Amino acid sequence: MAQPQRAFTLRRRTPPPEHNERLELMQSLAHTRTLINQAYSGFDNAKDDELIESYVFEINALQSRYNYLLRRVKELEAGL
Repeated sequence: MAQPQRAFTLRRRTPPPEHNERLELMQSLAHTRTLINQAYSGFDNAKDDELIESYVFEINALQSRYNYLLRRVKELEAGL
């Protein structure tokens, strides 16, 4: 017995490249947030002046990275 013909075929929609980039950015944001929390924890427990200073630099660098990633996500969302 012959199978009936389908009136349409189901195709999976491939997400646009912006979608993949946004997912990667969101993962990087989450990872950076974790690193910031770890750096703050290290800062809170540090006793040595040089170690405290290194945590200050690390926190500032991570916050700059976080701000950049957040700005990129907003740019992608504005373009959609």
